[in-house]
Amino acid sequence: MIQPGKIQVRFADLDVLGHVNNTIYLSYFEMTRVHYFKELLGVNWDWKKNGVVLVHNEVDYIQPVLLHHEPLIYMVTEHIGSKSFTLSYELKVNGIIFAKGKSVLVGFDGEKQQSTVIPDEMKQVLTRLLKS
Repeated sequence: MIQPGKIQVRFADLDVLGHVNNTIYLSYFEMTRVHYFKELLGVNWDWKKNGVVLVHNEVDYIQPVLLHHEPLIYMVTEHIGSKSFTLSYELKVNGIIFAKGKSVLVGFDGEKQQSTVIPDEMKQVLTRLLKS
């Protein structure tokens, strides 16, 4: 099992009310994707040839995250198609859900600058995270 992404809330993440700004959650989800992909695919994956591009994001803000919080973000695979997949996230503080999100990513060949099918190896590791 992959450990959830651990987030350190920075003072710069906060808005005037002392809450993590709504735009920052997308960065937190991105950091979580990087963490999980590193665990699943290793550091030598050729992202230029077998990359992904983000095409859609959703965020549900349930409770404000504050500076002293220590969020953990859990990520699962919701759907895997031939060229795209959907990931979902739960941001928790002390076991309580503070935010949820989803991202749709498309396979992308950075050398050819075009969408592509998701490599079999990536599909295989994404199935390890399939939501039950």
